[in-house]
Amino acid sequence: MKIVMLGTGSLGSTIGGTLAQGGSEVYFVDMWKEHIDAINQHGLHMTDEETDWYVKVDGRTNAEGIGPADLVIVLVKSFATKSAVTELKETSVIGPDTMVMSLQNGLGNEEAIASAVGSKNVISGKTYVGGRLLEPGYVSSGIRGKHTYIGEMTGEITDRIQAVCAEFNKAGLLCEVSDNIQGLIWDKLLINVAAGALCGITRLPYGPLYEEEVIKETAVEAIKEGIAVAKAAGVKLKSEDPEYPWYAASEGLPATFKTSILQSLELKRPTEVDFINGSVVEWGKKYGIPTPVNQTLTACVKGIEKYILSYEPSLKD
Repeated sequence: MKIVMLGTGSLGSTIGGTLAQGGSEVYFVDMWKEHIDAINQHGLHMTDEETDWYVKVDGRTNAEGIGPADLVIVLVKSFATKSAVTELKETSVIGPDTMVMSLQNGLGNEEAIASAVGSKNVISGKTYVGGRLLEPGYVSSGIRGKHTYIGEMTGEITDRIQAVCAEFNKAGLLCEVSDNIQGLIWDKLLINVAAGALCGITRLPYGPLYEEEVIKETAVEAIKEGIAVAKAAGVKLKSEDPEYPWYAASEGLPATFKTSILQSLELKRPTEVDFINGSVVEWGKKYGIPTPVNQTLTACVKGIEKYILSYEPSLKD
């Protein structure tokens, strides 16, 4: 299967590299030239914190010349989804039969993709795979025991969705097809609500983060708000136990793992908090559900963003 990874940060590199190692024809498309150059020069350097290896991947800073793909996996930041997919469509990568699948965090990505390429091309997935970029071209991969669930937006079990699932499993990425992808989107959202913002605010990786009971208590309250909103929206969740997402978030990941929100802050880049905790707040408004904990966590992350993007550089001058 010919696969284009649109966005090759920590998760895109982990999944794309693993698919390439499993025999898929994989292309990385990312504007981060230093990362792409390192991959093309040496191969993608991967580690599971025990063993290191290199995987040959074709990296590009634009998609010109790649040609039609069977599958595009979108892993850009949520705020860039529509523009990135629209730009990709202007090349020949997305053809009439190309599947475009979001594996992103948060809510609303599938709708953004559909607005650019049409709903018939869109499939969706939620992954519990983890990744951490150590330096350009070098990623810590957390795939052991981590499942990816994919599905058609209609819930139909099609030949094409089964083919994608088989491609993932061939590479050792545990994958299952779901007829309740909307529920799984919310399940993953609650995983991200559990630790994403708190990791970014405290600057703690998972090891010390999970040692503090007061952090767990705050996370559980945020999750409770998300569950209440999901129930009001008629979403079928895997579990309504608010401790489940808290423990599921860290399962199988090393103590050094950092959420995407913290990784973005460390790189002095905007985060996706508006599409995670912020989406709980917005959906809560729609259904009349109070979400003060998620509103506070969103405000804190956005305040840190504003500081590092607007004020911190001037303090160093």
